[in-house]
Amino acid sequence: MPDCLSVGLLVADHLCAPIARLPKSGELVLADHLLLNIGGCASNAAMDLARVGVDVGVVGCVGDDVFGRFVIETLEGRGIDVRTIRRLPGVGTSGTLIVNVAGEDRRFIHAIGANAHITAADIPLEQVRQAKVLYVGGYLLMPGMKADALASLFRQARAAGVTTVLDIVLPGAGDHWPELAPVLAETDVFLPNDDEAALITGLEDPCRQAERFHSAGVRTVAITCGGRGTVLLSEGLRVKAGAYPTSYVGATGAGDAFDAGYIAGLLAGGDPLRCLEWGSALGASCVRSIGATESVFTRQEAEAFMRANRLPIERW
Repeated sequence: MPDCLSVGLLVADHLCAPIARLPKSGELVLADHLLLNIGGCASNAAMDLARVGVDVGVVGCVGDDVFGRFVIETLEGRGIDVRTIRRLPGVGTSGTLIVNVAGEDRRFIHAIGANAHITAADIPLEQVRQAKVLYVGGYLLMPGMKADALASLFRQARAAGVTTVLDIVLPGAGDHWPELAPVLAETDVFLPNDDEAALITGLEDPCRQAERFHSAGVRTVAITCGGRGTVLLSEGLRVKAGAYPTSYVGATGAGDAFDAGYIAGLLAGGDPLRCLEWGSALGASCVRSIGATESVFTRQEAEAFMRANRLPIERW
C-alpha cells in the first residue's frame, strides 16, 4: 500500500506562457506557447511526492473523456497508484484555464466537473489504515465531500496512527467555518494560504489566523504567504519563515508543492521545522516554470538545495 494517499481535486490545466497584457474585447494576443498540464491539489501533490521518491496513491474522480485519460495516464507515468480514481460516464473532467500576465498574479477560470462527485465514501478505509499519511487537497471545492463524513474518516485514520493533512480551495467568499470546523478538529496538519485564511477567519494577520485554526483543534498550522514565506504554529512552537532564493516564472502549483514537501518531511521523520524546510524548498522549485509540477525538485536536488541554502526562521 502507498505511504501517502492523496485525495481530492484532479484537474486538467490549460495554461498560457506569460503574455504582456490581457486582450481587449475581440482582440487576439499572442503567447509564446500554450500547455496542457495535469493540475489540481491531489494530482499535483502526488506528482511532486513521486518526484521525491514517495510511494503515493490518488483517490478522486475524472470524466470518461480525453482529459480524464490524460490525467490518469500522466499519474501512471510517474508510477502513482491510480486504482482508486473513478471514471464517470457523462461527466466532464475538471479543468482550469490559467491566464498568466507578465508581472501579475495568475487568473483562473475553473469548471468543477467530475470533482463534484467525490465523497468520503470513495476513500477506502483499509488503504487509509495502511498508509502513513492521508492528505486531502482542495476541500471546500468538492461539494460531495461532506464535513461530518470527512471528519469521521480523519478520526478513524488517526485512531490507526495515520497523520491527517488538509488543504483547501475556496469557491469564493462566504461563511465556510461550519463546513471546516468539524474537519479541523480531526486534522494533524492544516496548510492554507493567507488569502484563504483571511476569508475564513476575517483576520488579516497570519499569526492570528494560525491561532484561530489551532484553537479549533488543529495540531500544526502552516500558513503560506507567497514570497513572504510561511507562518507555523504547533505545540510549543511559533515561527515565521522567510522564503528560499529562486527564479520566479509562475506560481501555479506552488502551494501543492509546499504540501508535498511538508508531507515528505513528515514521512522522513522530520519535526515541524524540518517539514517547513522541505515544504519551502519544493515550493521554491515549483515557481521556476509556468506549470504545476515540471520544475519541482527530485529528492537529491531538494536535499542538496537545503544543504546549500538556509531558510530564514524567527520565533514569534
